[in-house]
Amino acid sequence: MTNQAIQDKIIFHVSDEVVALGLKGAYLTIHGLKNKQTDQTFEAVKAAVLGEVLPTLSKEKIENNPVLAGFRQLHEKVQRSGKKNLASPENLLNILLETGTLPQVNLLVDIYNLVSIQTQFALGAHDLAKISGNVHLRLTTGQESFWPLGYSKPQGIGAGEYAYVDDANDIICRLEVRQVEKTKVTLETSDCFFIVQGNSSTTKRDIEYATNRLIELVTRFCGGDARRLFQVL
Repeated sequence: MTNQAIQDKIIFHVSDEVVALGLKGAYLTIHGLKNKQTDQTFEAVKAAVLGEVLPTLSKEKIENNPVLAGFRQLHEKVQRSGKKNLASPENLLNILLETGTLPQVNLLVDIYNLVSIQTQFALGAHDLAKISGNVHLRLTTGQESFWPLGYSKPQGIGAGEYAYVDDANDIICRLEVRQVEKTKVTLETSDCFFIVQGNSSTTKRDIEYATNRLIELVTRFCGGDARRLFQVL
């Protein structure tokens, strides 16, 4: 049996096997976006947030953060190393600790990365125009196509780990570790499918805060109409 929700011609499914792992999250679309390289006002918001987060960081605090530990536990449940496969928020916090800042990609990406380091949720955005059909959060069979972001060609994928997969059997996000070339957000992106993913250490209130913060910043700086698809609580 699967859970599903229909919104804006996209169906989002979550398999019971993935829910049983303890994965939680919220899923939404935002249409009519106007992405750009950067925004001076957003950069001021970003600087303020980084100024609050950076002084609280250390290797020990990242290692012992219960939400980040929750992602490692998810990976171990599907027999993937929690150390070798860092969840995106842990990776971003490590980058922030090492460099004092976050990578600048484009405005939409920079916004969800900022929300991620604020909340420790794993956030991602996927260009709706590039998604084939619907999105399924399920365990992999090993037959899916996986072309990771930043790679020159597709890579192999093992069976039994959770991933977001479209109707063409293309992975659009592996675990909450790696997004893909197919659905990456560019300056031409105008409609997005957003992931706000937590784990057994995150609460309903945490999910609502992270989702609302994402919607607030995206619609403030990129416009658009946000519509919630589904929550796994």
